[in-house]
Amino acid sequence: MLKWLLLSAGIVLFYLWFKSQKRIKTESKGASKPKPSKAKVVAKAEAMVLCQYCKVHLPKSDSLTKEDRFYCSQQHLEALDDQGWLGNAIWRISPNQDSRPEGATPDLIVVHHISLPPGGFKSSASSQYVIDFFQNNLNPATHPYFEEIGSQKVSSHFLIARTGQLIQFVSTQNKAWHAGASSFLGRERCNDFSIGIELEGDGDTPFESAQYKVLANLVQELSKSYPHLQFAGHSDIAPDRKTDPGKFFDWKKFQKETGLASEKLPFGLNSR
Repeated sequence: MLKWLLLSAGIVLFYLWFKSQKRIKTESKGASKPKPSKAKVVAKAEAMVLCQYCKVHLPKSDSLTKEDRFYCSQQHLEALDDQGWLGNAIWRISPNQDSRPEGATPDLIVVHHISLPPGGFKSSASSQYVIDFFQNNLNPATHPYFEEIGSQKVSSHFLIARTGQLIQFVSTQNKAWHAGASSFLGRERCNDFSIGIELEGDGDTPFESAQYKVLANLVQELSKSYPHLQFAGHSDIAPDRKTDPGKFFDWKKFQKETGLASEKLPFGLNSR
């Protein structure tokens, strides 16, 4: 009996020793492994952009964006920059331009109308044809009229589409090819000292309210840089060749919305 008790006690002691050795081995193995360190969280640096108008750097998330340009404030977005480009316009640069004569500063705005093809805006959004025309990209196969004008090299500083969309083609500091042979109060070659603004339309259709609103805002902004501006229609400076902006352009409405003094409109307020 004593023999069996001693044997049982020996088995228990061996089992306890074996478990303790296994635990020590496991703990030793675990201690030899380095504890995984917490991953360092590195904040990604925010992209910085340059304000097109004042050239200040600012975080991209704080900027106002127009196409691929950035602005630090609404005021700068709507302003004419020191290169003669308006921030809130769509920029589509025309090759049909050159430098103004030395010392020449714009002091005349010429209002035009344009529609490609004639009257095309009545049935479709056709302002892209005007953009193509001013960039020498008009496809003559698209419409018979385009074959007639495809070789012409013309441009304007601005186009206001029927929707009120504003597109700029030429810096106000440069000369756009919009007036042709022309004379303003005895001064020849009006392209040298003028800014051309095209309204999408024809001579038989009233212009849209959105166009007058955008035109008024544009004139007010341009007047900040060019305070001596006067205003005329294409027909006023080239009466033997042109009839635009035509009888449906409301000069009285234009004056009211811009607040221009009568002397800024030397050809009067009657439609013509």
